[in-house]
Amino acid sequence: MNNSLKQIFRAPPVLYTERLVLRKLERYDWLDMYEYSKDRSLTRYLTWEPHPDSNYTMKYLSYVQSQYRAGKFFDWAVVCGEKMIGTCGFTSIDEEHLRAEIGYVISPHYQNRGFATEAVNRVLEYGFDVLGLERIEAHYMPENTASRRVMEKCGMTFEGILRRFMLVKGRQIDVGVCSILRSEYMRQRS
Repeated sequence: MNNSLKQIFRAPPVLYTERLVLRKLERYDWLDMYEYSKDRSLTRYLTWEPHPDSNYTMKYLSYVQSQYRAGKFFDWAVVCGEKMIGTCGFTSIDEEHLRAEIGYVISPHYQNRGFATEAVNRVLEYGFDVLGLERIEAHYMPENTASRRVMEKCGMTFEGILRRFMLVKGRQIDVGVCSILRSEYMRQRS
């Protein structure tokens, strides 16, 4: 991995939108994160199980700190006012091919208010303008139509379904893919 990318994400920059602040996840976010991460309705469309207890969330956030120090974690806390309401960032970055995958989670108490779209748009802007990416894609479970709507609101194009693409929670699942290219993003912006 490029040292400059590692350096950037050792101390990720704070990103601002009209209503949100995207900043590094911190250990003190454990209570806000646990509040939504324990919710089975939220995690049914995610690859991870609900957090069983707050101790699990605290350990996860400690792990995240070690990944930041190594420059290997590309996610931001999504903060509305004083409350951490989710995360948004890159689940992976392929520097050689100038592409990345974006992912996001918003607390059920804050869904349907445009926060996911706002956060994703800001991370797309960062990916294209600062990181110089050519392609950003997002994956979703086909039943999760709300997530696909967020992708489409952000200008992403549906590319198709990857059949039986992942083993998640003991079952093989299909995965939908949407993406946006730098040229498409720049056209939309102007």
